[in-house]
Amino acid sequence: MADQPGNQTPNTPEVSETELRDLNVDDLRERAKDAGVSGASNMNKEELVEAVAKASSNGGSGGGGSGDDQDLGAGPDGGRVRRGPESSTSIDYSQEVTSTDDDPEREGRSLVTTHHEVIRQWAEERDGTPATVPGTEHEGRLGVLRIDFGADDDRLEKVTWERWFETFDERGLNFIYQETRSDGSQSNFFRLENPNREDA
Repeated sequence: MADQPGNQTPNTPEVSETELRDLNVDDLRERAKDAGVSGASNMNKEELVEAVAKASSNGGSGGGGSGDDQDLGAGPDGGRVRRGPESSTSIDYSQEVTSTDDDPEREGRSLVTTHHEVIRQWAEERDGTPATVPGTEHEGRLGVLRIDFGADDDRLEKVTWERWFETFDERGLNFIYQETRSDGSQSNFFRLENPNREDA
């Protein structure tokens, strides 16, 4: 497909993929970021061309998955790690991520953040949606938070990102995760940590 001239993405008449292919990868990543494409830092050139073309045809909405492509921002702690008496030692060995522009220092690196948009982009790149465990809620508040990766798990109930992050922040949680395994393959590993209690 890379050697075909013109525009190969349907319904994108205003986008010239030939022009996009003439750009270098850094410029394409910048265009992708401006268009709201998540996961651009992990895409190769052809994937970037297709993602930018698609996002442009959708009016700049490249996040996908949630139906709400508005940037969720950093959250009340600016993406910074929350610390408390029950902070796990894994926090000390994890790379802190405070921006969607932060990249892991190496493959398989343990990462930690409270940044809302970083978490949403990470989840949506893996077709994940915010969820909770039914039956664990109390006093009208969500119970145990999870991310549903689409395994048709009837033990999970989907919720909005707004409600998920409201609970995440109320509980003062940290999001510990990996972008990739040490072999470079995509990782779905994550866990929630409450630095003020033993259970999250």
